[in-house]
Amino acid sequence: MSSALRTPGGVLGFTLTLLFIALALAAHIVAPTDPFASVGSPLTPPSRAHTFGTDDLGRDVFSGIVHGTRTSLTVAFAVIAIASGLGIAVGAVAGYRGGSVDDVLMRGTEVVQIVPRFFLAVIVIALFGPGLDRVVFVLGLTSWPAIARVVRAETLSLARREFVDAVHALGARTPRILVRHILPNAIPTALVVISLNAASVILLEAGLGFIGLGDPRSISLGYLANNAQRFLRVAWWMTLFPGAAIALAVLGLNLVGDALSELANPRRSGRTA
Repeated sequence: MSSALRTPGGVLGFTLTLLFIALALAAHIVAPTDPFASVGSPLTPPSRAHTFGTDDLGRDVFSGIVHGTRTSLTVAFAVIAIASGLGIAVGAVAGYRGGSVDDVLMRGTEVVQIVPRFFLAVIVIALFGPGLDRVVFVLGLTSWPAIARVVRAETLSLARREFVDAVHALGARTPRILVRHILPNAIPTALVVISLNAASVILLEAGLGFIGLGDPRSISLGYLANNAQRFLRVAWWMTLFPGAAIALAVLGLNLVGDALSELANPRRSGRTA
């Protein structure tokens, strides 16, 4: 991991990501004000009292961004937890078993991969109503194919290594071989895809909130951006700060993915292992 921090992009990516995670974890400390509460005059520009200004209802924009960041990261990590579990399981079994099992699992992966996640989420929310649980469910069940493909490729390579043959010759069963010997070597490469997936989930969740399909009970960055549309010319801060938060969160995760990719493939950056 320290190697990934030797590049400016890696340092910036990990710094931004850790900053947003810390902000989300300490949301009630950093911004104790209820993001839905009116605390000042409407459309007040950034000032000492309100660092990022207030919106049309007098709500503190900074508080909204802090709590919205927590919502976005909560959704992203919940989706990634589901997608990672599915992707790693499918990829490991497909790569290790091969044959017809591999064919069936990969054809299923291809079917899920072509499903438009955003529009599927829109349909589900339109049918069953808005809610973070629905967003997590839909995105979690449709975000795993890329992870499965990477884990499968790594498993195919690792399954032919001598150390796996040795463990197999000693009588180890397939689950133990996968969990103890193959996956620990395959997951580091999959982390690249996982971090990029997290960035795309943040964008998808923000997009749903932007078009008014977010959970009305939870403040989110997309909700803030949606609310700012009507006041773009008179309250620039309502658009700038939520947009910047989304951009920086996605940038951080993408830079983390690039750093992990260079760490997993040192030849990509011209370095030798």
